Amino acid sequence: MNLFVVAGFIGPQEIIIILIIVLLLFGGRKIPELMKGLGKGMKEFKEATKEDDPEDKKPESEKIDK
Repeated sequence: MNLFVVAGFIGPQEIIIILIIVLLLFGGRKIPELMKGLGKGMKEFKEATKEDDPEDKKPESEKIDK
């Protein structure tokens, strides 16, 4: 088998075909709404991963158990 097929690389022709199929399935009006929802989801995920634990904000002297 070809290494590129096994590794999952797709070329420009495959990308164009996929975009055409997506356009046919969802239509031109629905795609911006889908991308907006995807962007909001990514933003929420980034914010959730950046949230600090309250323990991390304490000074080092308070973290040490006595």
